[in-house]
Amino acid sequence: MSTTDEIKARIDLVDLVAEAGVKLRKTGRNYTGFCPFHANKRTPAFVVWPETGTWRCFGECNEGGDIFKFVMKKDGIDFKEALQKLADRAGVKIESVQRETPIQKEAYQHLRALLEDAILFYRNHLLNNKDVLTYLHQKRGLTDATIETFGLGYAPPGFDNALKHLTQRGYSEQDLLDAGLLSESESGKRFDRFRHRIMIPIRDEQARMAGFGARIVDPNDVPKFLNSPETPIFTKGHLLYGLDRARKPIRTADQAVIVEGYLDVIALHQAGYENVVSPMGTALTEEQLRLLKKFTRRIVLALDPDTAGQKAVLHGLDAARSAMDREGEFGFDARGLLRNEARLQADLRVASMPDGLDPDEIVARNHEEWKQLIENAKPIVTHVMETLAVGQNLKDPKVKNQIASQILPLIEDLPNAPERDTYRQQLARMLKVDERALTGAPPQGPRVRRPRIVKQKNLPEPSNVSVSVSSNRKVEEYIIAVLLRKPELLYRLDRLLQQYGLTRLAVEDFEYTDYQLLFGLIHDAVEQDQTEHRDFVIESLPESLRGLSRDLLAQTEKLDPVDEKILEELLRGVKRMRSEAANEKITQYKFLQQDSQEEGDLETTNLYQKEVLKLTKLKRIIDELDRKMSLKRLE
Repeated sequence: MSTTDEIKARIDLVDLVAEAGVKLRKTGRNYTGFCPFHANKRTPAFVVWPETGTWRCFGECNEGGDIFKFVMKKDGIDFKEALQKLADRAGVKIESVQRETPIQKEAYQHLRALLEDAILFYRNHLLNNKDVLTYLHQKRGLTDATIETFGLGYAPPGFDNALKHLTQRGYSEQDLLDAGLLSESESGKRFDRFRHRIMIPIRDEQARMAGFGARIVDPNDVPKFLNSPETPIFTKGHLLYGLDRARKPIRTADQAVIVEGYLDVIALHQAGYENVVSPMGTALTEEQLRLLKKFTRRIVLALDPDTAGQKAVLHGLDAARSAMDREGEFGFDARGLLRNEARLQADLRVASMPDGLDPDEIVARNHEEWKQLIENAKPIVTHVMETLAVGQNLKDPKVKNQIASQILPLIEDLPNAPERDTYRQQLARMLKVDERALTGAPPQGPRVRRPRIVKQKNLPEPSNVSVSVSSNRKVEEYIIAVLLRKPELLYRLDRLLQQYGLTRLAVEDFEYTDYQLLFGLIHDAVEQDQTEHRDFVIESLPESLRGLSRDLLAQTEKLDPVDEKILEELLRGVKRMRSEAANEKITQYKFLQQDSQEEGDLETTNLYQKEVLKLTKLKRIIDELDRKMSLKRLE
């Protein structure tokens, strides 16, 4: 995948256009609105196609394009600048930004042609293997039509069957190695990667061949599933099996269902449930969820009863991520999914499979049962809550405390205050405790000493930094400068924010691209434990930000040695940033509300009014921070 394609996959054009102030209305598969590039209040001639990631104005402009063209026209910049801007937004490293050259494109097409020939090779061997065909027919319940539709095949035993066949067709050994069809030993000997396995072609969302998934025939073989290795056209974290066929059904149902296995996807499609896809056997990635977001924001994760991720929930949520990232295990990281849900503005739910059955077994047992299970899918927090309670003595005070200590951090991660209140009430009912008692339940994980906060009127002055912050840019600069000097303070700052009812510091809190990129590196630094936090940030810096980082570090050489004082000022800085951002959004929504009111669009007017009310409540919470901090000091 080229870098421009990666950027397009990560950025939703609908969100980008909406953020530019265009009021979009969904009409069928597409969105329409008034063109932002010329005066037009009568006819909504501006159209966005989410599926292709393109837009066009059918009015005075008569122009169109992709996300790059939209930013170029909106901001009056050239392609290079738009590429840089969108790369930062997408989290793509600047050094890696490059367009796919004609030579690369031709090479990729050559690899895909080779994989298409491999499908025919494996297909022929399947048709000549009665035992494997019988397994697919009787054990998996697949019809000949389904086997043909999904291009299933069989890799015969032996180390050079595919190698001989495909080289005889004119492909080189290096071609086969580049396509992931061969493996190479330490001595340099090359041999077939897939042997005595059912072969499942994997295509990208545009139906282009990318690689294979291979399932064992002999139950004693390992691993159970073997994917193609990483190649120029196959990246596990960027693909979803079945999405090429599920795109239209997902859009029609306005819902996507994620299951664990490739054969589960095939069986469910055969049964008529075609809005189903599967990851590549490992933890779900943000890129995979972004792919689905092009077609729907309603996503159900259908967990097998023996899924490693579901088991990990029972052993503590903090350990779930490390337990999930092993090859061949489907990942369920509750906190990661909640973060993605908030970041992608999606609706993620979980459906548990009953009676120890896999999805294909459920649909074979009762066709309508699958539909009911998906309709009854529960929000992530509810699912984890109920999973933790299974088999536990909920009358035991220690058990209650243990469950609460694991669930409350999840609830506090939620960005929406009404949701947090609802789940606290739900947890209190399940544990049969007073809801007020939950506010004092300790979170799971290492204890963090609450800092003794000393009030100061202004932000402390690092070397050559003005004491009074005159703009949001200055506030952002101060926060990034301090965290660049002391990345470990980010964890304590997040804890403080949560104690005062606010969400953790996030990239979205920063307006300026340079500071967004630096914050992303700081966040990544404290998430890893292989390198000293500050060293990790410095080593990961793109060349374009090295000068800025040196300046920021120089500014904080005389930073106050008392961390508690620094934390208070960081807290005040975050408060100021969020307060100003809320004010700005309220102003924008009021203008939009007035416009829709004048147009007689009552439904849209009410939506804007609700947004204004939500932001007003948020601002009230933010503005109460000083009072809460004062009370905290008196405790």
